[in-house]
Amino acid sequence: MGVCAPDAIPQAAGYLAEYVDKGRHGQMAWMAERMHWRGNPAQLWEEAKSVVMLAELYTPAHDPLAVLGQSDRGAISVYAQNRDYHDALKKRLKRVGRWLVAQADDVEIKVFVDTAPVMEKPLGAAAGLGWQGKHTNLVSGDLGNWFFLGAIFTTLDFAKDEAGTDHCGTCRACLDICPTKAFPAPYQLDARRCISYLTIEHKGPIDEDLRVLMGNRIYGCDDCLAICPWNKFAVEAQEVAYHAREELKAPKLAELASLDDAAFRVFFSKSPVKRIGRNQFVRNVLYAIGNSGDVNLSNVADMLADDDDATVADAARWAVTRLGQI
Repeated sequence: MGVCAPDAIPQAAGYLAEYVDKGRHGQMAWMAERMHWRGNPAQLWEEAKSVVMLAELYTPAHDPLAVLGQSDRGAISVYAQNRDYHDALKKRLKRVGRWLVAQADDVEIKVFVDTAPVMEKPLGAAAGLGWQGKHTNLVSGDLGNWFFLGAIFTTLDFAKDEAGTDHCGTCRACLDICPTKAFPAPYQLDARRCISYLTIEHKGPIDEDLRVLMGNRIYGCDDCLAICPWNKFAVEAQEVAYHAREELKAPKLAELASLDDAAFRVFFSKSPVKRIGRNQFVRNVLYAIGNSGDVNLSNVADMLADDDDATVADAARWAVTRLGQI
């Protein structure tokens, strides 16, 4: 954990405005909304005097890049291979919050886990948890970069920690490994080319020139996180809810493509994957099938060529065509 002042990230508003002006947020309209709060946490709750930033590890016990070599399998981001972290992390934050309120009179708190216009990564860096690496994610010399962030805003005036110091040096591993070249420059991300954005946030068909670069990544992408050399200091996650379900480490594309809406909801019950819905998920699976080079999967895709969802049908026809060119 670390503590910073609500006004500790004065540069954030300018960075956010430039990001949105360049359209790098893609379809994520919520990033452009309430920018005055997102860019200045002090305005989100004017009574707050401290922001307590907490990090919780979800470090995997397996190599998340290994599945990329299995073309008939799908790659699901490590954070989504079990329970939705929002639920587990918010319960922990509320528990800490209740303890905090009990320590003094007239203490007020607000707890946030992706539930408000809060820029957790700059605040985490300002609170000394680490620094924003060249991949824009938070990196810690003690934890690596596999951790979730939660925030507790409070009226208590805590002593503030020193901000984190950048230790990326000349390393470019995270930039060079990106399949879609989503980093225009170090410390800059264009979400419109990021596979995490494309598979989770982007609605409708994905441009064909990007589809072919997605490989078998069907929900999120961990490449830039997994390659970070600071992970040599990471410790495996202790929270059981973050340990990967065996069936989600490398699920078969053929089985995932066959999921109807009801089966999808059951299979991904309590998983963050459930949020994007069956149609968008199967769209991603079909892109992976098209990239598999496995002609045996052509029949699987062909069965969805007339799917009720136009985007799924388009993805299926594209996959059949692409496999037919082999």
